[in-house]
Amino acid sequence: MQNKVKIIFLGDIVGSPGRKAVKIFLPELTRKYKPTFIIANAENAAGGYGLTEKVAEELFSYGIDILTSGNHIWKREFFPYLQKTEKVLRPANYGEGAPGKGWNIYSKKDIKLGVINLEGRTFMKPLENPFKLGKTLAEEIKKETPFIVVDFHAEATSEKMGLAYFLDGFVSAVIGTHTHVQTSDERIMPKGSGYITDVGMCGAVESIIGMKINQALEMYLTMVPRKLEVEKSERVKLEGVYLELDEEGKTILIERLRLIE
Repeated sequence: MQNKVKIIFLGDIVGSPGRKAVKIFLPELTRKYKPTFIIANAENAAGGYGLTEKVAEELFSYGIDILTSGNHIWKREFFPYLQKTEKVLRPANYGEGAPGKGWNIYSKKDIKLGVINLEGRTFMKPLENPFKLGKTLAEEIKKETPFIVVDFHAEATSEKMGLAYFLDGFVSAVIGTHTHVQTSDERIMPKGSGYITDVGMCGAVESIIGMKINQALEMYLTMVPRKLEVEKSERVKLEGVYLELDEEGKTILIERLRLIE
């Protein structure tokens, strides 16, 4: 086995601008870092809400190995694909009988990587406790591989940081998603787990978290709920992190990625 396992994790892909950013920038990142695995959160990749089989296959064609998700994954027309594929994960802490898988172990170049998808509960749905479930799943995966990455799709920064401390040393990294705003707190935790509160997004630069500015402002000014549409301005960005793991599964390097066209 090679000395280091290299991982690129891309932030929430928002609609066609996010997919465009991946198509433009991922080849450059792949050449530079030569990652063993590429993971991306794709819960907003189809029209800004959810995922479709066509869009998932498009993202895989760009070189992404694994797609994680969150609270927007539940489009019923996507359930059949979610049931049959192991390359798309939904949060593991939904109830028994929910379609799809919340975690899996992937093999590539004689390396096994465990990926766990969890959703937060603060300001979100009262799901199964992600702390307890995350630790249980990490202990199960550790029987087969020390390399474990957690996508924690959560609203509250404190909850994300809490999970990172709770799982520090049990997993290789806890990567925060959901807010679409990249934070500058990437670090290696005291016991060797990599962490960032939010990895950011792939999508339109001039937008409000990837959505149309005028529509978001209308909602904030009137307080009347409305569906927001994806902003399709020309300039796009890709945000994510690059990780290097040692043979014990500890993070030895975490580097923020931010590329703008």
